[in-house]
Amino acid sequence: MYFRRVFYFRYFIITLCVLVSPQFAFSQKDSVVMLLLDKDVQIDATQAVNDMYNFKFEKAERQFRWLAQDYPDHPLPYFLLGLSQWWRMAPNIESGAYDEPFFQYMNRSLALAHEMHDKDADNVEANFFLAACYGFKGRLLAERRSWRKAAIAGKNALKYLDDSSDKSDLSPEFLFGDALYNYYSVWIPENYPILKPILVFFKRGDKDLGIKQLQEVANNAFYTRTEAQSFLMRILAIEEQELIKALQVSKYLSQTFPDNSYFHRFYARLLYTTGKHWLAEQESLIIIDKIDSGKVGYGPVTGRYASFFLGQIYVNKGRFDIAQSYYERALRFSEQSQDLESGYYLFSLIGLGDIASRTGDPGGARIYYKRAKKESKRSHPAYKRAKSRLKGQNI
Repeated sequence: MYFRRVFYFRYFIITLCVLVSPQFAFSQKDSVVMLLLDKDVQIDATQAVNDMYNFKFEKAERQFRWLAQDYPDHPLPYFLLGLSQWWRMAPNIESGAYDEPFFQYMNRSLALAHEMHDKDADNVEANFFLAACYGFKGRLLAERRSWRKAAIAGKNALKYLDDSSDKSDLSPEFLFGDALYNYYSVWIPENYPILKPILVFFKRGDKDLGIKQLQEVANNAFYTRTEAQSFLMRILAIEEQELIKALQVSKYLSQTFPDNSYFHRFYARLLYTTGKHWLAEQESLIIIDKIDSGKVGYGPVTGRYASFFLGQIYVNKGRFDIAQSYYERALRFSEQSQDLESGYYLFSLIGLGDIASRTGDPGGARIYYKRAKKESKRSHPAYKRAKSRLKGQNI
């Protein structure tokens, strides 16, 4: 029960902080220096943001530092540098390698935004950066299980989001935060009733409206387009189970940012899940090739996805030797990322057992099935599958 409560709280904090994400549109009266209304800066920043999403981090961060040199007292460049650290860790969120620079940049952006806010509490731009920085900090703190700090950051994020809620001249950029709030403020209590007492103090959302708003931002926004598409992809695939629609979004993201391993593996996963195995095979082989060539962002977490899909695909083709090699790679990738409880790891063990059984090695099959049973929880489907296989062999 304790671990269930920890999971619920973790999910709530992460989702609460997700509601406050980058929204780049303000009225001229809100600030003397409106960087994102400057057309030249917009063009330069857009290219840099695109480079960031395509995992060309050094190139993107050079541009962000150029902005920081020209506007040392503005929170925007430091927020973008912090966001770049966030995407550096996206392929393996469990890694803490980029935590320190992430917090340094976000804290610097917060300090400058607070200075702006102290001069004018109604400054929409200042409130935006305060909400966005606290929101992203809260998300990472929740991932690191720093619950108290995450809760404080989430509370601050919502405070400043409320302070900037007067958006009478909405642009697609401003709809992003509203869209996420509308969707998740309904979805959370529907799926986690234990959190209803907490959410009763928040205004009621509209889940259908949230999806429509996300689609509008994804289609029409300038700066928040990719963030909106990323959230829309996840919501359609995981929460709504609209796999074909999610596949369309993931295909666009993967093709637009071909070196983004997070988008790439999500696309391969949806191809496999929707039965497009020949395309899933192609994309998974590309992923493995990028890992072997040392491509930035392509590591063991992404590798275990691709290897498992390839193992499954080649089993279905009857090419057991190739399937075995990919299942074994899935195991090694899982061990490298220290994720031995994932379905990819456990079902790779069962897959190796099945190959051993089908190729006349019942002793080897028993070893794999016993290992899968031992390393999985009783409630996990892999445990039940392994137990069934062992029972079938009269063990």
